[in-house]
Formats: sequence, C-alpha cells, structure tokens
Amino acid sequence: MEKNVSSRPEGDKTDYRAALHRAATLCSRQEQCSSHILDKLREWKVSDSDSEKVIGVLKEEKFLDDSRFAGFYAKDKFRLNGWGKVKITHMLRQKHISEEVIDQALAQIDDGAYYTTCLELIRAKSASLNDKNPYSRKGKLYRFAAGRGFEPELIHKTLNEIEKEW
Repeated sequence: MEKNVSSRPEGDKTDYRAALHRAATLCSRQEQCSSHILDKLREWKVSDSDSEKVIGVLKEEKFLDDSRFAGFYAKDKFRLNGWGKVKITHMLRQKHISEEVIDQALAQIDDGAYYTTCLELIRAKSASLNDKNPYSRKGKLYRFAAGRGFEPELIHKTLNEIEKEW
C-alpha cells in the first residue's frame, strides 16, 4: 500500500503510469477530447512531458480520437438538446477541436432532420407565447432559435412557414 505513495517522485505529482491508467479509465467510460484529458492531467499535476506521452499513447491505442468525439458530440447535442450547428460549432471550438474535424462532425447531421427539429422547436415555442403582435412574436421566436444555435437563413425560412399558422 505504501509502495504506491512512495513511487511518486515529487509528492503530489502523479506519475506517468498512474496518469495513463486514470486517463484511459476516463476515456473508456465516455468519449473524451484531447483538451479535456489534457486539463485533467494538469489538474492531477502530471508533468508536461508525461502529459504529452499519455495523450500520444491514448491516441495510438484508440482510447482518444477527437474526430470520433466531435461526431458523437454533434449528434448527441443535436438529437438530445436540440442544438443547432452554430452552437455545436462554438462549443467544439471551445474544446480546441479543429475546423476540419468540426465540419466533418456537422456533416453527419441529416439536413432533413435538422430542418424538422428547428421547425418543431419554433412551433412549440410559438404555442407557448401569448403575444399576438406578429412582429414581436417573430422577434421572440427568432431570438429563441438563434439562442439554440440555428442559422439565420434557416430561422427565417421556418418562421415564414409557421407565420401562416398564427
């Protein structure tokens, strides 16, 4: 038992093997991105050189793959949270995912389902509004859809479609 504690050379710093094991365990539970694992390694006080090695091994062993993460993230946030591509893109950029990988992930979202989701979200929000003024109502619905991360052109198209229902 004492062996594990004494094997750490600098007291509170985690050694390479322990860090690799912890990071691999984290990756095996849920899809992760490189920046999140790097943040965890810093939190665990792993040295920069060991962190680079850990990330390299995790990528080599297919525990860590940013393009796989981005694909799952985009599909899940769209399907489960009703997010649009603008919001998904913004969140993936915050996770330091490359633009090329983001574009590939967003391409996996079906255009028909994307349009339908935007339309259904705006319809549901419209039903909850008491505002009878069409300009005010349209503004509220536009801001709602934009906050969800849908593109302005798509929002205008869907608003023009459901405007007839008021």
